[in-house]
Amino acid sequence: MADDLTTLAASLFSEILVADQLVRSRLSRVLPKGMELSHFNVLNHLAFVSGERTPAQLADMLHVTRGAMTNTVNKLEWAGYIHVRPDWDDARSKLVSLSPAGRRARDQAISDITPIITQVVEELGTEKVRAAVPVLRELRLKLES
Repeated sequence: MADDLTTLAASLFSEILVADQLVRSRLSRVLPKGMELSHFNVLNHLAFVSGERTPAQLADMLHVTRGAMTNTVNKLEWAGYIHVRPDWDDARSKLVSLSPAGRRARDQAISDITPIITQVVEELGTEKVRAAVPVLRELRLKLES
């Protein structure tokens, strides 16, 4: 019984890891020139939140290291996709917000990605996807805690 559970767990995580790699590869190929998937994730997150976020908050939300987020923020600021300003309440911190150019780049990325993800959902079938989403969400929540 324990061997069956171990095999099932290994199969689940193996499928998730391979699917993650394949999704990242496919999406990376259609992103606007110079945009990495990590850049898109930050722009997409900022598009949905109101106001500004610190790089540390973004790192925590996107489950990356603060060093990785600092690198991503620097590249996005250089590209003009975000605004970075000092936090007047905490001089040690910065605040990040989406620029109009960043919103346009994010919207273009969404437009480029949508056909790929829509095709996959159509090929799998909406009922299978509807059934899978709650399971994947619960798995994510378990792993986050």
